[in-house]
Amino acid sequence: MFLHPKMDPLLFLFVLLVALFPISESQLDGEPELIARGFNSSDLQDAVNDMRAKSYYGFAILLQMVNGSAQQNRPLTFFMPADSQLSESPISVQHLEEFMTSHAIPMPLSFNDLLHFPTGSLVPTGVDNKMIRINNRGRTSFYVSNAHIVTPNICNGTSFRCHGIDAVIQFGNVTAT
Repeated sequence: MFLHPKMDPLLFLFVLLVALFPISESQLDGEPELIARGFNSSDLQDAVNDMRAKSYYGFAILLQMVNGSAQQNRPLTFFMPADSQLSESPISVQHLEEFMTSHAIPMPLSFNDLLHFPTGSLVPTGVDNKMIRINNRGRTSFYVSNAHIVTPNICNGTSFRCHGIDAVIQFGNVTAT
């Protein structure tokens, strides 16, 4: 790529950055984005079907509700509380997308991928300033913050990975500063 001799280098840099890192309207509004650019809608449907096959009906329903309002798409790893934990959690409609993105990592990771994170690692969720703390004691004792992964690798598609957890993730003091 060559600069035109009369083109301002700062203008060129600005145009290049805008082209490489597009900003969506929801990012400007400070709202979380759930689902991704370039994603195949059949990948989402496959993930929902996988969730249902392992009895994560509540999370599947919430994901479908949020998908209708999502403006962007991106590959994700979901940490899914069981239906009994979801039913005890006060999730308002206004904060549904934030709840879902706080239970997601913006990258599809299998359980084997997660096992590479050492204990104490802080992993960003889809919500700004909300981090998941990893407690890795091996395959049978792997925690994301307060939640134990009890059913790994429920969804194994290219865009979405899902793992069942035994609690709604609590964020308390686990935030980025």
